[in-house]
Formats: sequence, C-alpha cells, structure tokens
Amino acid sequence: MALELINPDDLPVPEMYTQVVVATGSKLVFVSGQQPEDIHGKLVGYGDFAAQARLAFGNLGRALSAAGARPEQVCKITIYIVDYNRDEHVPIIEEAQISLFGDHKPANVVVGVAIMSPGYLIEVDAIAVIDEAVRS
Repeated sequence: MALELINPDDLPVPEMYTQVVVATGSKLVFVSGQQPEDIHGKLVGYGDFAAQARLAFGNLGRALSAAGARPEQVCKITIYIVDYNRDEHVPIIEEAQISLFGDHKPANVVVGVAIMSPGYLIEVDAIAVIDEAVRS
C-alpha cells in the first residue's frame, strides 16, 4: 500500500478520518469536486442533503475508477457543504463516506460555504496515490 495512516498519540483519534497520511506511490490522481449530478449534469436530490451526499460520494468513486484508482488509495478528501452544521451534517457525511471508503479513513477537511449553484448542498474532491508497481 502506498499510504501510511498515522494518528499521533498527542492528537485526538478521529472516527472518520486519519490525522496524517503519508503517501509514497508513483502516480498522483487529483479528482475535481464531484457534485450530486446525474450523467446529464442535472442536480439530483434538490433539498435532500442525504441524497446529494450519497450521489456526490458515488460520483467520486466513479471518477477514481476512471483514473484506475481505488477508494483505499485516496489520501485526502475535501468536503464543501452549504450552511454547514456539524451536528446535522456529520452523521450523513459519515454514512456516505463509509459507502465509498468502508474502513479506509483518508485525511479530510470539511469546509462550510455560503452558497454553491442553486440547490447544490455538497461537493467532494479527492487526491489519490497509486503505486504503479502494486496495482491490482
């Protein structure tokens, strides 16, 4: 594996991400922000944060696959959320994240934003590292 996941003893151990990820692969994959859109670029789940989160993470998985990357090769994600409310949004994000990553916990950042395109509530981007010698 091209990733070393580290949770230092003197930092809190997070449930859904890793504090430090050291990547040593030979190919970097940068995935643009994935939004809750269908194949035609149309918003899905207007007003439904959970539906939008599931689709955004699903689209992220499809984008990774197109680059030959697997979810467990993702070292960092950034999640942008309109009107972010930790208590309301984190449980929904965790469910969507687990559906893509399973037990893998990349480093992550959650960014609250004031607005995206009308009706859009979430966007997720990623960085993955592939070790070409160990691809499977």
